[in-house]
Amino acid sequence: MLNNSIILYSLICFTVFIAAYLIGSFPTGYVVVKLLANQDIRTVGSGSTGATNVKRVLGFKWFVIVLLTDAVKGILPVLAVKLISFPILGLLPVIAAVAVILGHSKPVFLKFHGGKSVATGVGTIIALNWVVGILVAVIWTVITYFSRYVSVGSIIAVWAAPCLMFIFDKPIPYIIYCAIGALYITILHKDNIVRLIHHEENKVR
Repeated sequence: MLNNSIILYSLICFTVFIAAYLIGSFPTGYVVVKLLANQDIRTVGSGSTGATNVKRVLGFKWFVIVLLTDAVKGILPVLAVKLISFPILGLLPVIAAVAVILGHSKPVFLKFHGGKSVATGVGTIIALNWVVGILVAVIWTVITYFSRYVSVGSIIAVWAAPCLMFIFDKPIPYIIYCAIGALYITILHKDNIVRLIHHEENKVR
């Protein structure tokens, strides 16, 4: 009986992971730029499929649209799992969150060449706890506005997430996820960090 339960739980976890990964893999920025400008966004600027690179091709309006769409992409699978899972399946939202940011940064549909998962990552945090998620989004907005660097706002905001989860006494898996996610997103920004050090990073305005 116990073995059957373990097998069932493993299958559910696997299914959630694959479904969330595929949702995350939908390359919003790539599709938008391809449809509207007939360009491969991977050959533009940083080569990322994220909203910041979309802005270089299509301007601020599409930057906002892609940013919000990628955030929703992070919210939906995590929130869906939270709504349908039983308490015993409490780790499933975190599994979905991990999968969706991996999908965004390493999308199977684009040979694993995607974005930096900031908007999608913030979306997962909003789904895990909307108060922390909104605070992280506000931190990102404020830091980005005053520093004029999206990368600076992104790195500071994602590292604020595990701190806020801890301050608001949220579940340990949520704190660990946010900490590991922050590290992962920081690593994805390694080229941006090098450009910041050499004063070569592009400003948002």
